[in-house]
Amino acid sequence: MMKRKLGAWMVGIPLIVLPWFPMQGRAADIRGLSPEVVADYIHAVVESHRAFYTAHVVSPLEEQDAAKASGEWRDQKKSIPLPVQIVNETSQMFTTQSTGLRYQLISLWPINRKNGPRDQIDKNSLETVRTKPERPVTRTVKIDGQSYFRAIYADVALSPACVACHNSHPDSPKKDYQIGDVMGGLIIEFPVGNR
Repeated sequence: MMKRKLGAWMVGIPLIVLPWFPMQGRAADIRGLSPEVVADYIHAVVESHRAFYTAHVVSPLEEQDAAKASGEWRDQKKSIPLPVQIVNETSQMFTTQSTGLRYQLISLWPINRKNGPRDQIDKNSLETVRTKPERPVTRTVKIDGQSYFRAIYADVALSPACVACHNSHPDSPKKDYQIGDVMGGLIIEFPVGNR
């Protein structure tokens, strides 16, 4: 029963967090919420959506042989987006809406090179969350003169489907993942202060 209540609460987070997130992209304008708390809320929303999609869309469709999750879902019949694509493509939607909010799954061992670390800070942060996955690595960075809050959360392999996909994919540089391994990280970035 507690699990069901928690799940319903997690689904309600978008109704609480996203309307409060300023459309002009200034998380500091949210009185009483630190950037760390805002990032934690966004992380909870993104992770719950991805977990729901993986468990209730990808797995059942693949078990029924109705569709397969594929990186080439746009061009292949009977295919649907991979969970990583759901995360990264919805982030692009937010970015084009001028919120300044951006999130992306990245890895030290990406199947798609676009999902690798962007810089040495990302690489160091991924190394840190790999060894200490309990808390995100956070910092404020300057991008084009604007301050951004950046948090990188550990992306832990929770689904057998994710592990099997990464271990069997021909382009995967790492093929020995197990449930519970840190596969990469979820970056969450948004502007803070005045634009």
